[in-house]
Amino acid sequence: AHDANGAMGLVINHTLPGLEFEELVEQLGITSDIEIRLDSDSVPVMSGGPVEAARGFVLHSGDFSRKDTVKIDDLYSVTGTVEALKDIATGNGPDNMLFILGYAGWSAGQLDSEMQQNAWLVVDPDPSLIFHANPDKKWDMAIEKLGIDPLMLSSESGRA
Repeated sequence: AHDANGAMGLVINHTLPGLEFEELVEQLGITSDIEIRLDSDSVPVMSGGPVEAARGFVLHSGDFSRKDTVKIDDLYSVTGTVEALKDIATGNGPDNMLFILGYAGWSAGQLDSEMQQNAWLVVDPDPSLIFHANPDKKWDMAIEKLGIDPLMLSSESGRA
């Protein structure tokens, strides 16, 4: 999300080791009235950023929608409700998804300024990269889509 008040984003390449989706829904107490029908390995639990690290989001394909789903475009949506977690746990969730705890946030104008300073490389979203790629390989795959050799990148910037 990005508007005049600020921006938020979700990191999609940092898994939370040792945390399984099935264990998480049990900890949240939402499994007492449902039968879990999902292989927890199919729903990665990711660290979405340092802000509100206990707040959960499901980044998912556009084939799933609930009352509070935020549609990004036809391919991507975000839902952050217990109802969505129940649907996923019972095998009634979206075809493709990541479960993400926390988010990255920027104050008003901060992300715009970082973009103008070329602090970010922007790549078109790709469902196979977002939902199916090994998290450890996502950054390399995104850079490759831009045609950039990562060895040619520098942490310093300037103007010529």
